[in-house]
Amino acid sequence: GQVWTHLLIQCVLFIFMPAQRVDVLEELKLGESFSGVLQVRGFHNQSRAFLFQDSWRNVRASAAVAEGLLQKLRGRIEFTLLLTLKQERLNSGVILSIHHSEQRFLELESSAPRNEIRLHYHTQDQRPHTEVFPYRLADDRWHKISVGVSSSHIVLHVDCSRIYERVVDTPAMDIPALSSVWLGQRNAAHGFYKGIMQDVQLVLMPQGHISQCPDLNRTCPTCNDFHGLVQKIMELQDLLAKTSSKLARAEEKMKSLDGCYCEKTCSLDGEVYREGDAWIDGCRNCTCSNGTVKCEAVYCPPLLCAPDTAPTYMPGACCKECQQLPGTMALDACFLLFTTSRERSIDLDLFTCPPMDISQICVENSECVNLEAGACCSCKDGFRSLRDDSAYCQDIDECAEGKHYCRENTVCVNTPGSFMCICHTGYIRIDDYSCTEHDECVTGQHDCDENALCFNTVGGHSCSCKPGFVGNGTVCRALCDGLCQNGGSCISPDTCICQQGFTGKRCETDIDECLDGFVECDSRATCVNLPGWYHCECRDGYHDNGMFSANGESCEDIDECEMERHSCANDTVCFNMDGSYDCRCPHGKNCSGDCVHDNKVKHNSQIWVLDSDRCSVCSCQNGLVMCRRMVCDCDNPTADLFCCPECDPRISSQCLHQNGVLTYSSGDSWVENCQQCQCLRGEVDCWPISCPPVQDCEFTAIPEGECCPRCVTNPCQANTISNDITKTCTDEHGISRFSGSTWTKHGTECILCQCKNGHVCCSVDPLCL
Repeated sequence: GQVWTHLLIQCVLFIFMPAQRVDVLEELKLGESFSGVLQVRGFHNQSRAFLFQDSWRNVRASAAVAEGLLQKLRGRIEFTLLLTLKQERLNSGVILSIHHSEQRFLELESSAPRNEIRLHYHTQDQRPHTEVFPYRLADDRWHKISVGVSSSHIVLHVDCSRIYERVVDTPAMDIPALSSVWLGQRNAAHGFYKGIMQDVQLVLMPQGHISQCPDLNRTCPTCNDFHGLVQKIMELQDLLAKTSSKLARAEEKMKSLDGCYCEKTCSLDGEVYREGDAWIDGCRNCTCSNGTVKCEAVYCPPLLCAPDTAPTYMPGACCKECQQLPGTMALDACFLLFTTSRERSIDLDLFTCPPMDISQICVENSECVNLEAGACCSCKDGFRSLRDDSAYCQDIDECAEGKHYCRENTVCVNTPGSFMCICHTGYIRIDDYSCTEHDECVTGQHDCDENALCFNTVGGHSCSCKPGFVGNGTVCRALCDGLCQNGGSCISPDTCICQQGFTGKRCETDIDECLDGFVECDSRATCVNLPGWYHCECRDGYHDNGMFSANGESCEDIDECEMERHSCANDTVCFNMDGSYDCRCPHGKNCSGDCVHDNKVKHNSQIWVLDSDRCSVCSCQNGLVMCRRMVCDCDNPTADLFCCPECDPRISSQCLHQNGVLTYSSGDSWVENCQQCQCLRGEVDCWPISCPPVQDCEFTAIPEGECCPRCVTNPCQANTISNDITKTCTDEHGISRFSGSTWTKHGTECILCQCKNGHVCCSVDPLCL
């Protein structure tokens, strides 16, 4: 009941949530704007089908269409690529490619020469990865294809049959902007698919193959369901650790505050005031509010004085008072006369000021000044008067009022009675009011590569690679004329350092370890040279026992008789031998010596060409079938160019290297980015380099400049690890962490820690700096 309920939900979602399904053929509007693509009859009549032909087409999504598709795909950990196709025999081509520059984020490829389906993608730790599925699609027959991704789980269905199910490094769909989407080719020059495609869709939901094959049900949760549960547990662990840390700090503070009454107070001129207190400070009314002192000038009402009186400041008063003019008057009134005598034409000789020390009443930010007419108060520089007599003064904010002298490359900061000019970041001071730029090139405070030139600029610097080097200046790499081949690295101008297994000025020559006698394989194995390395392959009649020893010691005899892998006819008896078998005739019988091959009887001494491989010739010799590849003689004008592509002299059969500079003849092989590539009849086919198995290794790493992993003992150096969630780590809070989980170390912002099968590995996160 639960299964049918789930299937019903899935069907409803597929019908009513079209946003979860992307029809790639409709999005690209094929048939309207692309040459080399022709609408034809498809596998069914419910949708349009297109024939991809020629090698000069350019089926690429527009920038707007590509960005719309990528937005739906970004961040997804569950999706399915569906399509129906009919691929031409012998074709090796890309079905769908999403890439940015040389980085392939999602690419599905079918190779006839290798009988493989390849899925290229980027892992979450930003490593390119290729998952290879041995299967022949290019047979000129209709096939339904479904490639389902669910976190680290990939399932391949062909014609509604589950062919492969694998646990892999989790694909990362963090596809950058301006990435391109191609259909039926990798780019404008390589990977041309030839054949028909129909119903090319991206289903952005789990179990997307159900829409293609509704009879398939779902009985188990997806790998992502399990990983989602593990991820939630990790998030809860991280939340628990952070909460525990905060709780511990809070408890420490609570202990120190036990029995204390907390109240915000204010402090002014050494005096402490409680919350809500109000007081008079000179001629200001002040209050304490939320720990901050707030002061305002005392309000003085307007005065209407009698004709024989005048508004006058009295000692200790903040506002003017009406006072009699004749006779001796207070000193404040005397100050008033100094400022108003000219306006009112008052004769100062009529009045006598009392003998008083004026400095005693020049109070806040004010000072006594002796003038010809007498002494009075004057505000200090950078302050303005709060009262007409300047006995009380307040600070002037020169920065806010634009009364400063700060020049370029500075910022004005107000201070009591003055201001400061602070230099911008990256500048150094010339004087109190101006700054000049900091020459980061001279001081060495730049990020230019050691092979770059530093140029000082306003507020910073720029970097430019030296002659013989290329890059953005921050990172420069050497430039070698003709480029380094087979994965070699250009370490200085025109100097290549080769990967292991290659030699030559441009690393163009493969070292044949078998021929040069570097390798001694077991007698049951034979040395097979491969580009960049070798391996000991079990001879015919032997197979590996699963130990995969490097020198072939793990090869053991195959009992063809017991496993029924022999070709003996019914009138003979199979007899197993070391590395082979023999078809023996029972005593007293006259045996024909015929063979049985592919359920067909082949007569003794008969020679024939394989139906599935026209380039292989077989013969029957006394009950034994022996097959070999056709020997190519390029001097023979009748040589079969299909079986001997290296004999094809036609320019149309040549291939262009990925760098767009080198040209290869049909049959040539080379190594590029840890892939073995071959030119066959004008088409380039590349597949991952075969690496020898790494035995008894919990942690592996791929050294820089190499393609195959090696064992490492330090787990923190490993870039490949099979996480075992049973091997947990304990963080600094005592919280258990699953293998594979990451967290920021307590008390830091940029130190990232990860649990690797019971080992805690911490390093500085460069993105945080």
